[in-house]
Amino acid sequence: MKTLALPIMAIALLITGCKDEPKTKIIKTDVDTTETVSKTLEITPISHATMVLNYGNETIYVDPTGGKKAFEGQRDPTIILITDIHGDHLSIDTLKELNLNNALLVVPQAVADTFEADFKPMMRIIANGQTAVVKDIPLEAIAMYNLPEDDTSRHPKGRGNGYILTFGRERVYISGDTEDITEMRDLQNIDKAFVCMNLPYTMTVDSAASAVLDFKPKQVYPFHYRGKDGLSDVSKFKALVNEGNPDIEVIQLEWYPEEK
Repeated sequence: MKTLALPIMAIALLITGCKDEPKTKIIKTDVDTTETVSKTLEITPISHATMVLNYGNETIYVDPTGGKKAFEGQRDPTIILITDIHGDHLSIDTLKELNLNNALLVVPQAVADTFEADFKPMMRIIANGQTAVVKDIPLEAIAMYNLPEDDTSRHPKGRGNGYILTFGRERVYISGDTEDITEMRDLQNIDKAFVCMNLPYTMTVDSAASAVLDFKPKQVYPFHYRGKDGLSDVSKFKALVNEGNPDIEVIQLEWYPEEK
């Protein structure tokens, strides 16, 4: 592994305990932008669970996989969020290829345990139920796990993190690999929600729609919807959400260009 240049980073990381007309369109685009209080949030899907969020001077890579080539044309990351230890979320080989000189990695303990020593100085560990401020961006770690909670679970409670990030006044939820758990259904004041739906790894389209109708985000982005038998029926997800609450906007980004 090449040596990573690790500048001294004066970054505050505070960790504490916590916790009219129907919008029926489905938007297909490669990049989604939203004006927040004073900056623009730009969302770029890469593949499956991997995305890039640009907000002001910060570039956030979520679950970067696919090697350096997958991020051609993107700014170098300043924050990296990793949700879990599985290969579609954690790719150490990809991280080794990226320029991490100005990056801070936010990870659960199980992910931290997989890293080599070179990564440790840039790593911040956060557990379910904790909050943090990372480079002036508040975030919360949300539980993600399978149901039932037993020895067969691919994602046991406490191992991985979903995340809520706050950009200005806008709260963005990234589910990670989860089913329609209480912690998701009880979310409040979510503006954008990235919600997974693929069997047998996370949850059904029906369960995902049911959870979304409970916590009522303003916008929902189906992602992480490639399962064992192909792509989940996101058109059905959209129909279920719009039938249950037409005020929730379903936005479809291009997560699987190779599937076309």
